[in-house]
Amino acid sequence: MIEGKKIILFDGVCNMCNNTINFIITHDKNDTFRYASLQSAIGKQLIAERGIDSSKLDSILLIEPKKAYYYKSTAVLNIVKKLSGIYPILAIFLILPAFFRDWFYDIIAKNRYKWFGKKESCMIPTPELRALFIDQK
Repeated sequence: MIEGKKIILFDGVCNMCNNTINFIITHDKNDTFRYASLQSAIGKQLIAERGIDSSKLDSILLIEPKKAYYYKSTAVLNIVKKLSGIYPILAIFLILPAFFRDWFYDIIAKNRYKWFGKKESCMIPTPELRALFIDQK
């Protein structure tokens, strides 16, 4: 795996998820993250290695290799902690119980295709961004 990088697995056919990944890339000034879609071979492998039930995984997973993994609102808030600008302040919501935060997250995740649309296939990164995607090598 990529040494010293956190891995974000995301729903590659979700328009909102793709826009979110583009946002993270723009604000990841310290080059903290690498990316792969949940649907990719490497995404499926990483999920299986951690014994995660993929039927309960619906849009984002943050993996800190050899340490931990996070999903739902905990993943999102741990991601924003590493972004540039004012966004790390949002991590204050980690003080709220996960069941409460995830209730809001689940509403958005459940409706993301209806509200934001869905692609027929996973996003193909531009040549400049290709190195950031671990499943595009």
